[in-house]
Amino acid sequence: MSLKNLGDVSYFRLNNEINRPINGQIPLHKDKEALRAFFVENVKPNMMPFDSITDKINYLVKHDYIESSFINKYTPTFIEKLSQDLKQHKFRFKSFMAAYKFYQQYALKTNDGNYYLENIEDRVLFNALYFADGNEQLACDLAVEMINQRYQPATPSFLNAGRSRRGEFVSCFLIQVTDDMNSIGRSINSALQLSRIGGGVGISLSNLREAGSPIKGYAGAASGVVPVMKLFEDSFSYSNQLGQRQGAGAVYLDVFHPDILNFLSTKKENADEKIRVKTLSLGITVPDKFYELVRKDADMYLFSPYSIEREYGVPYNYIDITAKYDELVENPNIVKSKIKARDLETEISKLQQESGYPYIINIDTANRHNPIDGKIIMSNLCSEVLQVQKPSLINDAQEYEVMGTDISCNLGSTNIVNMMTSPDFGHSIRTMTRALTFVTDNSNIEAVPTIKNGNQQAHTIGLGAMGLHSYFAQHHIHYGSKESIEFTDIYFMLMNYWTLVESNNIARERKTSFVGFEKSDYANGSYFDKYIMGDFVPKSEQVKKLFKGHFIPQAKDWIALRDAIIADGLYHQNRLAVAPNGSISYINDVSASLHPITQRIEERQEKKIGKIYYPAFGLSTDTIPYYTSAYDMDMRKVIDVYAAATEHVDQGLSLTLFLRSEIPEGLYEWKKQSKQTTRDLSILRNYAFNKGVKSIYYIRTYTDDGDEVGANQCESCVI
Repeated sequence: MSLKNLGDVSYFRLNNEINRPINGQIPLHKDKEALRAFFVENVKPNMMPFDSITDKINYLVKHDYIESSFINKYTPTFIEKLSQDLKQHKFRFKSFMAAYKFYQQYALKTNDGNYYLENIEDRVLFNALYFADGNEQLACDLAVEMINQRYQPATPSFLNAGRSRRGEFVSCFLIQVTDDMNSIGRSINSALQLSRIGGGVGISLSNLREAGSPIKGYAGAASGVVPVMKLFEDSFSYSNQLGQRQGAGAVYLDVFHPDILNFLSTKKENADEKIRVKTLSLGITVPDKFYELVRKDADMYLFSPYSIEREYGVPYNYIDITAKYDELVENPNIVKSKIKARDLETEISKLQQESGYPYIINIDTANRHNPIDGKIIMSNLCSEVLQVQKPSLINDAQEYEVMGTDISCNLGSTNIVNMMTSPDFGHSIRTMTRALTFVTDNSNIEAVPTIKNGNQQAHTIGLGAMGLHSYFAQHHIHYGSKESIEFTDIYFMLMNYWTLVESNNIARERKTSFVGFEKSDYANGSYFDKYIMGDFVPKSEQVKKLFKGHFIPQAKDWIALRDAIIADGLYHQNRLAVAPNGSISYINDVSASLHPITQRIEERQEKKIGKIYYPAFGLSTDTIPYYTSAYDMDMRKVIDVYAAATEHVDQGLSLTLFLRSEIPEGLYEWKKQSKQTTRDLSILRNYAFNKGVKSIYYIRTYTDDGDEVGANQCESCVI
């Protein structure tokens, strides 16, 4: 049976029967039947047979499906043994969605698309061999972590590892534009190049002079940021990855930029087509000062980037607005305008209700918790990557006089459900750190020199997590409870500890630290002060029980680690980031990222197929009470959980807020009326700010007719 012609199959029908209760009961067994039918009717008859893994590899190399270079780093005997070891684990998908996603999206197929050339054991094998780079022990360790689904590489890495005709291992990038035409032109070219290779691109526009500012002394000549936004949107539309999917970009602007209202208006449904951006995502950077002015119901001044750069000699992004606010107000050389802070706050909330945008980056919070010398100025397409950048200086020949540093996102994820049963939590995390290190060491984006430069200097990685709500439900813990917050706190403390340990080990082995380590809070030891106090240990009996058997570092362990890092350094500038997850959470059969589920049985529309129903992990009579939908949950509970993780994550976490257009009575204590209002969103944003949350991704609103506003996530960045 051809994969192109599914014919008369039963697995979709069986899966769809989940949504038809029998005597008031959900027929979950129908999903298991659909899973079995999928293998019988689709996978087995369409899997190209081989006598051995050696025969398969020879065929794949000969026909240019996989590279030979990484295979040649190992003996055939070792590869055969590792392949057999993987089969001994007897991996089984737990749901129809998981198997369907893997075979449709990840499994290598023949050029005509008619036959599968690998199963999940093969994909894991090729990932392990590729990322271990000839190290047999590391290959074995990686294979064990992946086949047990404790570690899941991001989609670009998992999909492309070992393939001869492949994309990049990373798919998310950050670039900034400075206030000159050379930088704008170079940045548009960078966006084209990154989109061509499948990348999602975050772009900071805050340095650009506002509409009406002078150019070469001619007053009113500048057009502002909106025309530049349109240029970027057209670039992403044109460079659409061979027509397979639209390029994706997000533009960021600071709330004190004079074009902020025009910037927000580009996403309104009734915006003039001349300024409206349909596919570009919007994000704003919000300094502490804005929250203060809103709280006081005060006026706020918007400051000209052009005059700031002329006065201070640095681009707008590199001025601390909160610290310099009063000075900027009093300085007659700074061109400024005045609006009501609460009016802007209301405009932000209105747009979030309407479109889910803008993303919010609490930029002072991010920098306050940044242990690296330098300034974080923006984020990425999913708002979890927060790293320092340096601006470039480009001459009229489009050459770099000063090479700045931009960012690529090297991501992977732990599966919390399975990590908590790891025989050695620390060894698992250290192995994952090694795998991600290979990605950062071998991801040089030649077409965008600033990104290559930033990656080579920083060696950054972003290990995250998924399956948090699944784990809570399995252990009868309510999402947002004290126990859930305490568990999250300890889990991410352990991730932080073990990635630090391994980054230090790698630095010692290679006698190399990231550029600027000596100016970081790691080098002077201050980063470790809070851990040496000894507060980050399980306290409640339930959480103590959950972590029983796992090593919990005490103050003396943190002191020893601090001293080792001061002596030998860290290889990675950044180590942790929690992405929203997408397909990888499905193939791991757990809830996405750290979010609560949105439905106990998720209804997902698949292209060309129709609806697929996906039951929550371990859904049963016992776990149903613990699977509260995000839309029926006080969002402050979600913020509390994310705040606990944020304490230990050196970058950011992709936090989505879920609201109903009609909010149930009693869900929020401040709520008197039933309709969602701009005040509700303002309260939640301020609550997140006061809890130390660095960023807010989408606002997703469930409407009366069952639609979701702000539900479309970027495929380039969702790992």
